[in-house]
Amino acid sequence: MRFDKKMLQLYAVTDRAWVGKQTLLEQIEDALIGGATLIQLREKNMQEEEFYREAVKVCKLCHRYNVALIINDNVDVAIRSGADGVHVGIEDTPVGEIRRRVGEEFIIGATCKSVEQARKAQEEGADYMGVGAVFASQTKSGAIRITSDQLREIATSVSIPAVAIGGITGDNVHLLTGCYVSGVAVVKAVFGAEDIRRATEELKEKVAVMLRSKTARTALTIAGSDSSGGAGIQADIKTMTMNGVYAMSAITALTAQNTTGVRAIEEVSCEFLKQQIDAVFEDIYPDSVKIGMVSSSGLIHVIAERLRFYGAKNVVVDPVMVATSGSALIKSDALNALTDELLGLATLVTPNIYEAQVLSGLTIATKEDMVSAAVRINELYGASVLLKGGHSVNDANDLLYDGKTCTWFEGERIDNPNTHGTGCTLSSAIAANLAKNYSLTESVRRAKEYISGALGAMLNLGRGSGPMLHNYDLNSRFGE
Repeated sequence: MRFDKKMLQLYAVTDRAWVGKQTLLEQIEDALIGGATLIQLREKNMQEEEFYREAVKVCKLCHRYNVALIINDNVDVAIRSGADGVHVGIEDTPVGEIRRRVGEEFIIGATCKSVEQARKAQEEGADYMGVGAVFASQTKSGAIRITSDQLREIATSVSIPAVAIGGITGDNVHLLTGCYVSGVAVVKAVFGAEDIRRATEELKEKVAVMLRSKTARTALTIAGSDSSGGAGIQADIKTMTMNGVYAMSAITALTAQNTTGVRAIEEVSCEFLKQQIDAVFEDIYPDSVKIGMVSSSGLIHVIAERLRFYGAKNVVVDPVMVATSGSALIKSDALNALTDELLGLATLVTPNIYEAQVLSGLTIATKEDMVSAAVRINELYGASVLLKGGHSVNDANDLLYDGKTCTWFEGERIDNPNTHGTGCTLSSAIAANLAKNYSLTESVRRAKEYISGALGAMLNLGRGSGPMLHNYDLNSRFGE
């Protein structure tokens, strides 16, 4: 049976402590009739041959209801009995060894209690992870508790789905809303109930409500407003939305501008910017942050200080400081603040050729120069670098350097004079995909694909350099 994260919605784990009037098979069948979406057979004190014979019976029962069976810990029993997978502790049994032994179709789950363990499980081939204990549990009285913030951090650190485990009941499952889990694993809440079938039905409905209510992946843009909508936060919000995340904003400045140029700029105060950032982080913690044009050192200081305070992750900095013409767009004190305070917090910095020359101190005229500059910027600031080659060096070929590997993203130059906001759009699309737990390389690839489509739609608005069509594929995304 192929793995689907929907299997994790109500993950019922057996325990002989509650076998009484009913046999274990009768209990499991009641749970299956009640709507359990996955069964894990756990027998810690049973001899292997007896465990195997029981697993065969449970497997046949589960498959009759088209529900997968997972065996706890024992890989041999899982394989011999025809079960669909195994669940192990990441510290007990190497997932990679199991994956090499069983192939790709076999389901492997791993219990993880940290971001590091989650990443290890994913790298070694786990299909899902169990994270907990999220509440006090009678079945695991000595288990270390995982807070909601820790659960959220672990669940969003990888792309494999997470199931919450430990002490979950119908009375507390709603507290998992917004923790990015795909379901819950329970023992007593199902098998310890007087009426297993009814308890399963009721818990499944409450889990469904929790899952429907869960928070979307989120991204925050910190940038200036563009009244014409082609760049700045307006472009960022449209881009983030079209790339599948919930977009939020903290405005650094108001501008009066259109496709022909900027007429006026009004910066916000440092205190007001701080209040905006605090308001977002305190209520809807962003999964990624994109930073656009910030022209004063005071505002940069506020951004850097608040990002450090909240431990912001997946920070993408678009260092808007030099126009395509080469004209400076940032004061020298602000440039110093950018390099001294902000770039060191970035996951990725996305300079164009002119900006990369400023940041690296090198002249860039060839692809080899791009590599040298990207390596230098990484050495200076520690961030990965996406050096955009759309300014005269090559045909829209961009270079990603992550501190170890150079990856080229090739693309043909699109003959569209309306390119206002391309830098904002690209960095926002990358941030959106990082928020969805795509790797840096995949996030860049998806962002490049998106911006090519938006430019290729050939929108023509205004009398100057117009915007691109951010919602070019709205119909295809929503099946219209």
